[in-house]
Amino acid sequence: MQTVSLSFYRFDTPLSRVWALTMMGAARLSLPRIAGLQFWKLCGSGTGEGFTPIPNTAVYAILGVWRSEDRAREAIGSEPLFARYGKHASEAWTVFLTPYSSRGAWSGHTPFVEESPPPTGPIAALTRATVKPKVAAQFWKRVPDISGVIGDDPNVMFKIGIGEVPLLQQITFSIWPDADTMANFARKDGPHAKAIRAVRDGKWFREELYARFRVAGETGRWEGQCPRILKDIAA
Repeated sequence: MQTVSLSFYRFDTPLSRVWALTMMGAARLSLPRIAGLQFWKLCGSGTGEGFTPIPNTAVYAILGVWRSEDRAREAIGSEPLFARYGKHASEAWTVFLTPYSSRGAWSGHTPFVEESPPPTGPIAALTRATVKPKVAAQFWKRVPDISGVIGDDPNVMFKIGIGEVPLLQQITFSIWPDADTMANFARKDGPHAKAIRAVRDGKWFREELYARFRVAGETGRWEGQCPRILKDIAA
């Protein structure tokens, strides 16, 4: 069954941050040669929790789509590229995901295969979009309000904003206790719902993808601990 890995790395020292920045280019040479890796993306992040246009030079992410969960776990644990990231990072965390819903395209591809039935437990939501340059300013005016609403929601277990190209190619990733909780947040009339309406009415995105996943597991630590979602899974 297809598995998606999303690996986050934090770099605390100036030298490690320079290394991480150079790997946004250099890692592109290694990733295509990793067996079982079907699709990949290298991402930076914004300041705060990632939902800002100001780059955060301390946090980077790698998304991978694998032929199986066993291969994903094996690669994250033993492939030289991921080992190098782990060596330079002050902390690293990877979450393993199984797609159960996906619509839209990413760089012209449909990378996620809907093989998992809708889960009864924790889920992850990923939204990726290419923002049209002429509306980028309007888009980023709305993002802080949306981030605040997500942060105030007591049900969200993990959230971060990352991106491939600053300002224009953006990804939001969040983990929720169940599908109903996530859906209730999405339907709530507030900054998030108003932004969705503005996107649809104004056709702000050149390309967009919306995907939902069952959370299959994790490895590593983030912000000094395992995110709460994983403790709940273990329980």
